[in-house]
Amino acid sequence: MGLKCGIIGMPNVGKSTLFNVLTKSQVAAKNFPFCTIKPNIGIVPVFDVRLNKIAELVSPNTVTPTYIEFIDIAGLVKGASKGVGLGNLFLSDIHQADVIFHVVRCFFDDNIVHMHSKIDPIADVESIHQELILSDFQVCTKELIRIKGSSNIKEFYNQKKISLIEYFLSYLKEKKLLRNLKLTLEELKLIGYLNLLTLKPLIYIANISDNRKNTVSLSELSELASIENTVIIPICILHEYQNYNQNIKKNYVLKVLPKNMSDLHLAVKKGYDLLQLQTFFTVGKKEVRAWSIKKGTNSLQAARKIHTDLQKGFIRAKVISYENFIKYKELNKIRELGKLRFEGKEYILQDGDIVHFLFNV
Repeated sequence: MGLKCGIIGMPNVGKSTLFNVLTKSQVAAKNFPFCTIKPNIGIVPVFDVRLNKIAELVSPNTVTPTYIEFIDIAGLVKGASKGVGLGNLFLSDIHQADVIFHVVRCFFDDNIVHMHSKIDPIADVESIHQELILSDFQVCTKELIRIKGSSNIKEFYNQKKISLIEYFLSYLKEKKLLRNLKLTLEELKLIGYLNLLTLKPLIYIANISDNRKNTVSLSELSELASIENTVIIPICILHEYQNYNQNIKKNYVLKVLPKNMSDLHLAVKKGYDLLQLQTFFTVGKKEVRAWSIKKGTNSLQAARKIHTDLQKGFIRAKVISYENFIKYKELNKIRELGKLRFEGKEYILQDGDIVHFLFNV
């Protein structure tokens, strides 16, 4: 599995409609608060034009893209972290998410109910932030109590955890997001098991109107995103949904292509960029497949992603860049020109590498 993405926001901002378009689902998306009463989960293949071009040359039996899992939870309202509304029931569902899509309503429509009877994107964002902060505060408090009550409290790593968690609590008390802290990789690894919500990378999905006159506060939200060093992507979710429905009526299976879903494709790509993910490919007559890995992954780690046997018996990796594979097309020619390389276990894979692992178990 590749990226796991949680979709959050106030009730009636377009979360479930966005989920339907992304996942080609038909979950309920009604004009009243708390239409979603249980988390919706969908698996979406990630479009990569390189995968299709490789498959055109190889003509494999199967083409397997990498995938994203989307989780759409109930709308969060003030007090959700303390049990108000339904959001508190599902905050735990996004703890395992790698990245969060925060859908923010930036359009006027008298026919669509707003929880506070007022369209104010900044206030909505701040309300959601506070619930995530309170949730993290509760998690950190419980973990601090657990560690301090354990028999091995004096262990070096437990002492470091206590110090870090106490630092987090003091920061959260000021109603600040933890992702604004400049944490070291060591600190992130030390505390990663807590899956704190305000540490997760976040993308604002500004749900705008087709009509510019009915779009509100986009500039203010953009300014907030800039201050937070956060990505913002304006999308007219209703327009995307209408296009999706038209394609369904034509018995056409909607593909996640840049040309017909450019904004959604950009959102997915930004999610990959935030997590520093990249793609390598395995190519054969039986299957051409894309694999998502972290930038900086070496051959041995990439081999394990496919199968533990490849890691255990790793000999070396045959590597061709995507550009050379497409340019020269034939393996014999690629080999003759010296464009096929043999790399060891410490080789750092590059985005687009086509890799064949040699192993012996």
